[in-house]
Amino acid sequence: MRLRPARTFIVEPNLPGPLEPLRKLSRNLYWTWNTDAAALFERIDRELWRATDHNPVRLLQLVAPERLHELAEDAGFIEHQRRAAEALEAYLRRPPILTIEGLERGDAIAYFSLEFALAECLPNYSGGLGVLAGDHLKSASDLGLPLVGVGLFYHEGYFRQEISPDGWQQEVYLDLDPATLPMQHVLGADGKPLEVSIPFDGRDVWAQAWRIDVGKTPLYVLSTNIERNAPPDREITARLYGGDNETRIQQEMVLGIGGVRLLQALGIEPAVCHMNEGHSALLGVERIRAAMEQFGATFAEARLPVTGATVFTTHTAVAAGIDLFPPDLVRRYLAHTWQRLGVDERTFLDLGRTRPGDDGEPFSMAVLGLNLSGYRNGVSKLHRGVSQRLWETAWPNLPRELVPIDAITNGVHLPTWVSHEMGELFDRYVGPAWRDDPERANWMAVYDIPDEELWRVHEGQRQQLILRAKQQHTEDLLRRGLPARDIEGGRTLDPGALTIGFARRFAGYKRATLLLRDLDRLARIIGNAERPVQVLFSGKAHPRDDGAKALIREVVQASRSPEFRGRLLLLERYDVELGRLLVAGSDVWLNTPLRPLEASGTSGMKACANGVLHMSVLDGWWWEAYRPGTGWAIGRNRVDDDPEAQDAFDAESLYGLLEDEVIPLFYDRDAQGVPREWVRRMKATIVAYAPRFSTNRMVSDYATRAYSPAAAAWHALRANGLERAREVAAWLDRVRAGWNAVKVYAVEDDGSEVRPAGAPVQVRVQL
Repeated sequence: MRLRPARTFIVEPNLPGPLEPLRKLSRNLYWTWNTDAAALFERIDRELWRATDHNPVRLLQLVAPERLHELAEDAGFIEHQRRAAEALEAYLRRPPILTIEGLERGDAIAYFSLEFALAECLPNYSGGLGVLAGDHLKSASDLGLPLVGVGLFYHEGYFRQEISPDGWQQEVYLDLDPATLPMQHVLGADGKPLEVSIPFDGRDVWAQAWRIDVGKTPLYVLSTNIERNAPPDREITARLYGGDNETRIQQEMVLGIGGVRLLQALGIEPAVCHMNEGHSALLGVERIRAAMEQFGATFAEARLPVTGATVFTTHTAVAAGIDLFPPDLVRRYLAHTWQRLGVDERTFLDLGRTRPGDDGEPFSMAVLGLNLSGYRNGVSKLHRGVSQRLWETAWPNLPRELVPIDAITNGVHLPTWVSHEMGELFDRYVGPAWRDDPERANWMAVYDIPDEELWRVHEGQRQQLILRAKQQHTEDLLRRGLPARDIEGGRTLDPGALTIGFARRFAGYKRATLLLRDLDRLARIIGNAERPVQVLFSGKAHPRDDGAKALIREVVQASRSPEFRGRLLLLERYDVELGRLLVAGSDVWLNTPLRPLEASGTSGMKACANGVLHMSVLDGWWWEAYRPGTGWAIGRNRVDDDPEAQDAFDAESLYGLLEDEVIPLFYDRDAQGVPREWVRRMKATIVAYAPRFSTNRMVSDYATRAYSPAAAAWHALRANGLERAREVAAWLDRVRAGWNAVKVYAVEDDGSEVRPAGAPVQVRVQL
């Protein structure tokens, strides 16, 4: 049995008076994208800063009192602190950059996600979905949107990765204490920690709320790890993506139902709710129930404003990535829900089915999200078509191209992912607008940066990456007790060699080992002493994905071969910090998904913003973004029906690009040692992709195309006690009742086959 403390205390550090501003600075994650504030904490104790995973709250709790008193008398530190504190205050007071039509005073947008990647000291994320969610909150803060995040706090987090001596991934789970993290209790009116109840199968489960400040944006997270819950219920929110199907539906109930109840307890009634994937789809059900009680409405009447005010984003490209629950499990946990909604079992279960009435079809939270949202989108233009094909059975009477799923391509939060040194370069030439309003910044000024200066900054980034790779690789191998020859391999990494980076979640469709398909050819490519090449891999596999773990082991085993030692490494313990170093310090960013299974991908966007050249299959965002003269496109712009044939073709294309274009271009230096054409491509890459693929642009797209009409629908349909919603519901009932009696006898138009865009068309229909 797991031992639990009988009583816990929150111990606040005793800061000398002059250092009191550190308390507020440590509690707001603005420091994750304000490098001057992060440097302030590093200045306190560099080793402790790293040992705490860059956690300023824990740093202040652990640093020696003598050191704090020393800093309180350090004029340089006090000046640095003043500058950081004033920057935070100015940021928090800054007026909004973006306003949303349809939102009224006091309205909020609630953004629900099962995971958020905000800082390495908060390991409540597994990969791209969480990184995207974290960047969404940061850009909402930059733009001044009235947005709140809603998620879960996992007290064991997502695992810390270790690699066994035989190359197999092992998962080490943490024991996270909120009192040592940059988060705070949410207090109720009675001054006690706020808790909300979620009805389960015959019992209530309670979840406690915490608040994480992300600049101006609050993120509220729920945890069931509290004393009033039974021991099994305390473990519901223990691990991200842990447990079985039952744990998953429990977590999604806490997120969707508990999240809505938390907002109600806080007095927040969002005009718009945004589901980041289907994990939070039950929020729609809970909002309908609340509207029925508030207005004395029927399910059909209450559903209209809730659906109209809900946004659903799908990140999935394959059916296997969808959460599916057996009907019996849904009955066990949600029977009370449809009873309170006044609908029968089949009506409710059909909300989560693409084939209504098929009792054998599992219940899909993604389908529930699609059915309870008024705006739906994929995360790239190519993914829109993939999603329409994936979900066309949910709209059986529509042609595939009319399936109502839009496309808003993902982006990245530039101040988080652009390195400090590159950011300073942008400040000098592009101007500070690139940080908060990148779409309006003068990116063409990148071409004014002297080649030598840009190349010097980039070489410094590569040197930092290689230094960290050597240090971490040595530490990891010593921990595993591996032979000295393996340790020496990491030490021979070359800070001047062409460095290829590949870092992302390991999954079969991402084809991490495509580069290893022909080991003899790869050995010739990277073993050239005159034009050396080195490859750095990093990434985690899902704990239950043994196929992906086998790919990691294949990379590790290849790295130990004599021909690859010191030229190919897998860096374990992948996290946000290591990701930042890799996307800034690599020369080439490699992406090799099996098309069309990459919904978007964002790691390449981060690399491009740092001037790293992107080499990728034309999938996800790269399909719509790629321009000749920047990076490279692997393979061809098509999908092969035979995956093995596609692997062979793409591998041949990859090797050919490296041999014929990438390596010669990198080592084509002038008398000053600068690869002029390579630097030209770096500049073109930054200009073409940094502003276009930022989350500021992405959030602005959501504001215009999704949030604004959703807020307008919310207010219009709820006005006067749901008057309009009741009228529409009654009209829909009449249409449905008489629809089968409607017959179309003839459809006529003017007969023109070609018409100018935007020209009116007259159509006559005989019914």
